[in-house]
Amino acid sequence: MTSSVGFHTGELAVQRQAGVEAEAARLAAMVGRGQLRAGMAAFLSEAPFAAMAARDRSGRLWTSPLLGPPGFLRAASSTALEIGTELPSADPLHDLPSGQPVGVIAMNFLTRRRVRINGLLSSTGAGALTVDVDQAYGNCPQYIHPRRLDVHGAPADDRKLLYSGKALRANDVRLIEAADTFFLGTTHPTAGSDASHRGGSPGFVRVAEGRLWWPDYPGNNMFNSFGNLAADPSAALLFVDFRAGITLQLSGRASVHWDGPDEAGTGRRVEFSPEWVITTAIPALGAIDRAPDPANHRGPNGESQFNN
Repeated sequence: MTSSVGFHTGELAVQRQAGVEAEAARLAAMVGRGQLRAGMAAFLSEAPFAAMAARDRSGRLWTSPLLGPPGFLRAASSTALEIGTELPSADPLHDLPSGQPVGVIAMNFLTRRRVRINGLLSSTGAGALTVDVDQAYGNCPQYIHPRRLDVHGAPADDRKLLYSGKALRANDVRLIEAADTFFLGTTHPTAGSDASHRGGSPGFVRVAEGRLWWPDYPGNNMFNSFGNLAADPSAALLFVDFRAGITLQLSGRASVHWDGPDEAGTGRRVEFSPEWVITTAIPALGAIDRAPDPANHRGPNGESQFNN
């Protein structure tokens, strides 16, 4: 697991390559915090959605949705996150093994807030998951699309498997190309797993010849995801069509290209090759999209997003 002090070697290497070591160093203390402080605990108690990156029993990395009414995420202590739901049989992380590093990102889309929590999955019993916290820190609200989620009961109980296979179908491609949000899971051999949020205008993720790619917009310069990918190309993507009640989970390998089209102003883009595809149906969550605040968002030819 992470040493709880600053960045691991993969993150530091990418920061050097990007020329942002000084900027990232100012955030090292924040990343090293391993406690759920009072403000985070209050946020978690109100969040209706989270995504978790972890490995299944075969060792494949996935990112899975976690949904519940307010209170299903709870700071059991300053160093323990309790998730009051279990993953259904339709989810690839159903019956996931404990004792492994996981990454969780908790979201409140309506308030445009997010908190990343990395740690050890210490318990998976009694309809709940417990994470011993190693890192916990917030990210800025840039390019989180405000939407209201009406979650009642335990929607995970009603998830149905629609497709499991190695190739993207036409419906999957349409969902990806219409998405304004997805979640990225990555992992590091010794520093553990991480889940992050990616946002943009619909169409910011593109599909060509069975592979996905998206531009890397200017961010917080920590490069948590890229640092993991520098050491381990395993990656897992989660797309959710909140209105239709569809989840699309992709497990595969990703690479960062530093000389790609410069539409985002960084020269970086990520290419992802899916190796396994799972689609499930969940109850429609009544998402009500709200227009992004133009003061905090810019268009696809120069978006400002804190997505690292």
